[in-house]
Amino acid sequence: MSPVYFISHGGPPIVEWIHHPAHESFCNLGREILALKPKGIVAVSAHFIGGKDEIHINNAESTDLIYDFYGFPKHYYQKKFDHRGSESLAGEISNLLSATNIKTRFVKRGLDHGIWIPFSIAFDPEQGRGLDVPIVELSLYASEDPLKHISLGKALAPLRDAGYVIVTSGQTVHNLRDLDFADSKPLGYVKSFDKALESALTTNTGDSREAKMQELLERPDARGAHPTFDHILPVYVAIGAASKAQGKQIFNHYEKSIGWAHYRLD
Repeated sequence: MSPVYFISHGGPPIVEWIHHPAHESFCNLGREILALKPKGIVAVSAHFIGGKDEIHINNAESTDLIYDFYGFPKHYYQKKFDHRGSESLAGEISNLLSATNIKTRFVKRGLDHGIWIPFSIAFDPEQGRGLDVPIVELSLYASEDPLKHISLGKALAPLRDAGYVIVTSGQTVHNLRDLDFADSKPLGYVKSFDKALESALTTNTGDSREAKMQELLERPDARGAHPTFDHILPVYVAIGAASKAQGKQIFNHYEKSIGWAHYRLD
């Protein structure tokens, strides 16, 4: 059974910030996933939102990149990451979701930066880590309900036995309103929320973990750490897909109002 991952993806500069701690973590992630020899990668990103009660699935065999970020130097909008999709895998995902009464819709959509930025580091062919299996991305709900996203993850769980790796991508703490790189000292809510997340995710499994993770979003510091919950919701998909699996933090780093933790559940 393949592990499930949650990664904090960061913004476009991370591609060039080779001395940033997260950069090496992405490299390690690539090595680890390639060693698993997966049939493909099923990706869930904070930057792909479907309907309130409907999950969108990219079924295009060939897609572009989406440069869904603003105000960066021109060359960031010229970055490339060679990849391919899979109509058959998209169909398999749709069948699994439909079997649990989750509505789906096929769309033709490029990879957003929540996937291609970390993957371009993790699977850099120039570093001998080229990826030669399809990536199929599916959406979150247009809803902040954690239970819906846990249920989405549970519907995806059989893919783990079928040779696919599930990677969910967001950010453990994500408040761009307070971000100021002139002062990298983490704000108070960053560590408090991040530590609560780590405890809930790594010291519990199954129903107990789901309950603790629901409580996480009710904490007083939750809206400081996440003014909107889109970047934390992918972790709920992860715990649904690996309900009985132990969670382990495999990387962490703090910057002002950003938390960078990565997790593996296996």
